[in-house]
Amino acid sequence: MSGGSGKLRVAVVMGGVSSEKEVSLESGRNIFTKMDRGKYDPVPVFMDGEARFWEIPLKLLMRNSTADIEMDLEEEAKRIPYEEMPSRFDFVYIGLHGKYGEDGCLQGLLELLRVPYTGSGVLGSALGMDKHAARKVLSAAGIAVPATLAVSLERWEADREEILGRIESEIGFPCVVKPSREGCSTAIRKIHGKQGLPEALEGAFQWDALALVEEFLTGMEVTCGVLGNENPEALVPSETIPTQDILSLEDKFLYGQGENKTPARLPQEMLEKIRETAVRAYRALGLRAYARIDMFVRQDGEVAVLEPNTLPGMTPSTVLFHQAAAAGMTQGGLIDRVIAHSLEAHGRKKGPL
Repeated sequence: MSGGSGKLRVAVVMGGVSSEKEVSLESGRNIFTKMDRGKYDPVPVFMDGEARFWEIPLKLLMRNSTADIEMDLEEEAKRIPYEEMPSRFDFVYIGLHGKYGEDGCLQGLLELLRVPYTGSGVLGSALGMDKHAARKVLSAAGIAVPATLAVSLERWEADREEILGRIESEIGFPCVVKPSREGCSTAIRKIHGKQGLPEALEGAFQWDALALVEEFLTGMEVTCGVLGNENPEALVPSETIPTQDILSLEDKFLYGQGENKTPARLPQEMLEKIRETAVRAYRALGLRAYARIDMFVRQDGEVAVLEPNTLPGMTPSTVLFHQAAAAGMTQGGLIDRVIAHSLEAHGRKKGPL
C-alpha cells in the first residue's frame, strides 16, 4: 500500500490497440471516476497504439478520443515501463476491451509481473475472446450455441466455391458473418444470399484470419452479468433491443441508441433459466470475478449462448450497471465488488490465474 495510507494503489488501464479502444477510453474514465477514494488510490494509465503504458493527467483523460490523447503523451504524460508496474501499483483494473487487452495477452504480462488484475485469467480471457473456441467448450459442456461454421483465410483462398457450398448447405440463409476474435459488433454482417458472402467474409478477414458464419437467430437477445469465483451469482437479465437486425456498437454504448430493458420482458421462470445458463457458461469457460454473458432466447424457449464478455463495457450507460442497480448496487459498489472478487481469485491461485 502506498505511503501508509492503507489505500490500494490501482492502475486503471484504458485505450489500447484494438478496434474497441474508444469504448475502452469511456470505460476507463468511468471506472476511474466512480472508484471509492476512501478505499482506493486510482491512477489513469493509458495504453497507446504501441501498447506502451503512460500515466496521464486529468486534462488528457478528458480528451475526446484516443488519438487526441496520443498527440500529447510525450509532453504531458509520464511513461511507465512494464517492469515498474509492481513498484507503482498494488492492483490493475483493466478497462481495456478486445485484442491484446481482453484476450489473455495483458493478463499474461501481469502474471509475469505478479500484479493482480480484474477479471479472468489467461485461459479464461483467451477463450472468452475466441468465439469459435468458446463455442466448442460450451457445446462440450452441453450448453446450446448457434450453428456455426468456422472459415479460415487459408481455406477461403484455397477453395472459395467449396466454402460457399458448405455455408449454403450447413448454415443456410439468412446468416451472420463475423470475425472470430473481435467485439463491439466489428465487421458483423447479416447476409441474405450466397452472393453477399464473399464481401462479408473479406470484411471479416480484415480483422482476423478466422471468420465465423452462424445461423441468424430469431427470438429475443438477452445479456446477463455474473459476479464471483467458486460460487458465481447471476444478476438480473436484460433484454437487448437493436435498432436494426444486428446489435451495433452504437446500440451497445451510446445514450439514446438502441434500448435495454432490465429485467427482460419474459416470465420469471425464463429469467431464471437465463441466469442458470449464464452461470453454467461462466463455469464451463473458467471465468473469474465478473463477466457478461450474451445469449439468445429462441422462440421454442431454448437459451443459446452467443459469447462471453470477460471485460464487459463499463461506460456510464452500459447494461451491466442497470443490472447492478436492479440488485441494489451503485456503479461504485459494482466496481468495488469486481475488485474484491479479483483479489480473492488472485489470493487463492496456484500458478497463473
